[in-house]
Amino acid sequence: MNLNSTQNTKTKRLALGATALAIAAAGTFGAVSASAAGPAAQSTATATGSAGAHNLTTSTHLTVAAATKAAQAALDAAGKENQKVSVAVVDRNGNTLVTLRGDGAGPQSPESAERKAYTAVSWNAPTSELAKRLTQAPNLKDIPGTLFLAGGAPVQAKGAPVAGVGVAGAPSGDLDEKFARAGVAALDK
Repeated sequence: MNLNSTQNTKTKRLALGATALAIAAAGTFGAVSASAAGPAAQSTATATGSAGAHNLTTSTHLTVAAATKAAQAALDAAGKENQKVSVAVVDRNGNTLVTLRGDGAGPQSPESAERKAYTAVSWNAPTSELAKRLTQAPNLKDIPGTLFLAGGAPVQAKGAPVAGVGVAGAPSGDLDEKFARAGVAALDK
């Protein structure tokens, strides 16, 4: 193979690669342009496999500002009783929105607070009530991410769970749950 043949092959590969990149960029641009357009975008999106409004659902989620308000209210309630706790607020899907570790709270408390909040929102019930259910269904405790100890309270909108507040670190679960409820109550103010 001579030098000119090798250079021609490299040039062709470079040209093909550049062409493929240009086509990909044009396709991406076209998709962005179509979705940014008015009614034409809707017909284009439907033709390309969009889910369509009849296949979608809406859900309500707590804002980060509201989650922070609830967490701070729970931490403040604990502070008034000289309790060193951590507070977590999770969204409807169990994702952590806010975690506050109070001064002097134990190292296990942030994770415990998150798990209590997750448990409360998952079952839309205070974790103290859920802990009582373990006598009838002891396998509940085996569900990953859950913690069936008092200290978690659900946040509801129109009766449906939208978040959970969990508190951990006080000497009793009853106190933890009292502080979690204070966080939930702050959202009504």
